[in-house]
Amino acid sequence: MQNPIIPGRSCKNCTLCCKVMRIYELNKPPGLWCSHCKPGIMCTIYENRPDSCRIFYCQYLTNGKLNEKWRPSRSRIVISRATLDVRQITAHVDPQRPDAWKQAPYYSQLKDWARWAIAKSNDVIVLVGVGARQYVVFPDRDVDLGVIAEGDTIVTSQRMTPAGIQWEVKVSRKEAPQPARNIGPATAADADLEPCVKKG
Repeated sequence: MQNPIIPGRSCKNCTLCCKVMRIYELNKPPGLWCSHCKPGIMCTIYENRPDSCRIFYCQYLTNGKLNEKWRPSRSRIVISRATLDVRQITAHVDPQRPDAWKQAPYYSQLKDWARWAIAKSNDVIVLVGVGARQYVVFPDRDVDLGVIAEGDTIVTSQRMTPAGIQWEVKVSRKEAPQPARNIGPATAADADLEPCVKKG
């Protein structure tokens, strides 16, 4: 596999992805330092790091359009771009600098990406993650989605308004498993009862 890193760029002195990203294999939530990271220095299990860490390259390393101001150790933002089943551009923000994404030049670039995403396709979305809290960036506004749990799905849609097409977003929450019910022995009277659970 060809090295995607732009010549002259490296992770030197930057370990922010080890804090802001979720690492499923280690059960590490976003916004907290990985227990295997020495912040600003190194990953202590680098040779045996999980696959999700092994294949990840932030956009600062691979996108020549992002200049030195976008180095995560400076911006406090890690930009990732998913291109598989979920097409999204995500700004993962250091929770100690939760407003970093609203600063120049980052906010205007997020808005530019949002305009591009709307023009490109309705299945591309621009997200900001501050820990487990997420925001959707639209060209005309930002939507606070609150805390997104693992398994939740972000769904966008559009509707026509007098001013034109309006984009909407909602979170489809993963249903919590229902606790098991202790049902006693059936009696003749139970046969006349409707089921308690309706299947939709």
